[in-house]
Amino acid sequence: MRDFRDAKAMAQTLRQSLTTKDVTISHSESLELVSKMLGVADWNTLSAMLGADRGNIIAPAARLKTSTALYPAIPLRDLVPFPNATYPLFVGRDSTVRALNQAFDGGREVVVAIQRKAAVDEPRLADVYEIGILAQLLEFEPLADGTFRVLTRGLKRVALRSFAVESAAYQAEVADVSEGVARDARNLIRRIYQRFQDYTAAHGILVPDIWLFFDQTRDPGQIADTVATRMKLPIKDKYELLAMLDPMKRLERIEALLDLSQRPVSVDYAATKRRALDHADRRRHQYATLEHLLLALTEDASTSAVMRACDADLGKLTQSLVRYLDNELKHTVIETGSAEPTAAFKRVDQRAVFLAQEVGYPEVTGANALVALFAETRSPAARLLEEYGISRGRANKAIARGVGKGEG
Repeated sequence: MRDFRDAKAMAQTLRQSLTTKDVTISHSESLELVSKMLGVADWNTLSAMLGADRGNIIAPAARLKTSTALYPAIPLRDLVPFPNATYPLFVGRDSTVRALNQAFDGGREVVVAIQRKAAVDEPRLADVYEIGILAQLLEFEPLADGTFRVLTRGLKRVALRSFAVESAAYQAEVADVSEGVARDARNLIRRIYQRFQDYTAAHGILVPDIWLFFDQTRDPGQIADTVATRMKLPIKDKYELLAMLDPMKRLERIEALLDLSQRPVSVDYAATKRRALDHADRRRHQYATLEHLLLALTEDASTSAVMRACDADLGKLTQSLVRYLDNELKHTVIETGSAEPTAAFKRVDQRAVFLAQEVGYPEVTGANALVALFAETRSPAARLLEEYGISRGRANKAIARGVGKGEG
């Protein structure tokens, strides 16, 4: 089904079929029946969820409850919150501030809606995703620039029935959603536990409490949400996890996102890694270091594009790398054998996979490896990048503009 017109066609077919059996229902009754067959409370909700001008919609996989409630609401541009997590939010839109004031004057509960497009300044129902979060307001602090810092804690998923400005403040009518019954998932949880350790190490994420949480919790939904909260993903991918109401499917999706082997590597980057090993082998170096990798990256199409966007002199950088490899690594020369990647080389390669996922690249490219290299602050490679004006911030800005993405 692509939009609500398909549902209308289903309703018309249902009505005609019943007529042949001497059962007469109105068109509106047939629409309501089709809505309930699809697990949605009523036709108005289904029509809103499947509007033709709201592309890339992920519909809830569980039945919405029929009762609704009205809350103050706030739209978010660049964050997807999850239940049982605390988030600092920074808000400045007048309609949002008024909604927060209403929430603090009332029960301190607010609906958090996720915008489909960050550029929309005055979102309406068509501009936000169907599934949001009911959150509790903990702190409300004015800032010097006229905006506000709001500390919130996610309580539960809700389905948005309406989202609009009422009395100059955002309000949302929402229904609770059923997330189904959690099944035993000990083996899956064990695999995620192991892979998430690699993920946090690659990103430098400190989560001292989460390992105890894994030991004490066996709820697939809670574990999936706890991991999803800490993963760095594009907004669309994060929302996909929020909208997966089945706890097991959500946990399985988390496992897939943590599986490095599922992320394809671009042809150019694969060739770049081989070239780095060749640079070491030609010099009979025992190890392929980050400097060998960086030299190979200067010849990589996506990486060199990012470096040029940082106004780097690739010629001089290449000369410095060659001098370093020829003069500073003589003690690593061996008579026979092939070069082995150092632990730092392997860390950068692994980190590049996660960074590609984080920025939404379909393939891992050399540009991702370049950004991954900045974390190795003690390496001569990182110092040379700094010397030639290639910083992580400037590289990230270039990548955000689409530089180095490759064909994908």
